[in-house]
Amino acid sequence: MTLTLEKGNLVAKRKSKKRKVKYEKGVPSKYLSGSRNKGTKASEMKRTANAYKEGKYIDLKKVQKSRVNQGKKKKKK
Repeated sequence: MTLTLEKGNLVAKRKSKKRKVKYEKGVPSKYLSGSRNKGTKASEMKRTANAYKEGKYIDLKKVQKSRVNQGKKKKKK
């Protein structure tokens, strides 16, 4: 809280609350919604993020393919 002077009176201002993002397994939960295996998807995202930060090569085709496969529903025979 901060104090401001308003017409000779001290008035306390309230800080506005920031919106908090819900996390699931170390990743924002909106990225895991609809996936069949949330843990696998989260670990893959973290692995890719770490490789990117370290400047390592990232095979985008492989990453894209794995993410697409995690979101698909299995067909019934």
